[in-house]
Amino acid sequence: MARAVPKGSKGPQGGSKASLEARKARAAKVLAVMEQLYPQATTELSHANPFELLVATVLSAQATDASVNKATPALFQRYPDAFALAQARPEEVEPYIKTIGLYRSKARNLVRLAQKLVEKHGGQVPKDKARLQELPGVGWKTATVVLGAAFGVPGIAVDTHLTRLARRLGLSEARTPEKMGAELEELFPKEKWVYVHHALILFGRYRCTARRPKCQDCPLYAECLSKGAW
Repeated sequence: MARAVPKGSKGPQGGSKASLEARKARAAKVLAVMEQLYPQATTELSHANPFELLVATVLSAQATDASVNKATPALFQRYPDAFALAQARPEEVEPYIKTIGLYRSKARNLVRLAQKLVEKHGGQVPKDKARLQELPGVGWKTATVVLGAAFGVPGIAVDTHLTRLARRLGLSEARTPEKMGAELEELFPKEKWVYVHHALILFGRYRCTARRPKCQDCPLYAECLSKGAW
């Protein structure tokens, strides 16, 4: 079994010590494996349009996609668009999302978000990242996810799964999601950015998990700087 790389180490071929060319070569191997494992990778958040995706993504902060998907059918039936949600009071929204973490603050944000969509964007989800980030409850990651999944705008949003995988695979040691996203975008073809985000999430969610990754027969074992640690 290969020697484990100590926590926080950047290894001889990983993280910031590797050349851009070396990390691009590593990224190409990662992409090839992802395309074999998850050829149709996309978001697991259930949605029928950009508005539903935006709401679901806001709700998914510090919550699982599965918990969001259980709550949103009834929520969307009651509030099918920004115009309907903008008329609600937060306490009316709360019962629909009570099973999701931080539901009170999220209910307030969703109502204010819908009101801003109506007031400034005619009820439509803007296709501009800066305008999206002006909406309550929408940060860089949420905006990047929505633009990619709803409109095909290239971008790699970084969550806990991508952070873990980027470090284990020696792709990036950046300390902020925005910086890590920029570094990952240097490594992968632009037309693959949205796909890479979704594929790596699936890999991190179901195979390369935080505590008990399924290292046996892992197709990326040779590229993993943390191999042997479990």
